[in-house]
Amino acid sequence: MGYSRTFGMFSGIDGEIAFDAEDPAASSVNVSMPVLAMFTGWEERTQYFMSDDFFGASEGDLIEFASTGIEVTGEKTAKITGDLTMNGTTKAITLDVELKQASPYPFGPKEGTPTMGFQATTTVLRSDYGLGAFAPAVSDEVEVIISLEAAKPAEGHTF
Repeated sequence: MGYSRTFGMFSGIDGEIAFDAEDPAASSVNVSMPVLAMFTGWEERTQYFMSDDFFGASEGDLIEFASTGIEVTGEKTAKITGDLTMNGTTKAITLDVELKQASPYPFGPKEGTPTMGFQATTTVLRSDYGLGAFAPAVSDEVEVIISLEAAKPAEGHTF
């Protein structure tokens, strides 16, 4: 309603990044996260977002992203287009992505494991996904910021 910015985070992200270092445009991303894994820092707000006014979420509901194309825009930047599915609706979106680092992990239990870090941003309209309750009094635009560290799975493990 304009009094402050509201933030939410998701945990429990699962998926696969197939990165082609020789031809980054040939890479792909497929990820999902459980809607009920949203965390806003205020339990009553989180529960309200899961109500029928917004997600109407139940166990097993997922938010999913599957890339459909990658345009390399710089040495460490790209635009990843793909399909975002949320609340039973799929729409094409574009993520502005920056590769923060790609190197073997330097220490600890993951020492030596090939690891990459990314930051991606986009803006989506809640109403595009049937989640536009109270718009425009409550902003329809949601800024999405993704900060992701991905490690190559060990043999016999999936990531």
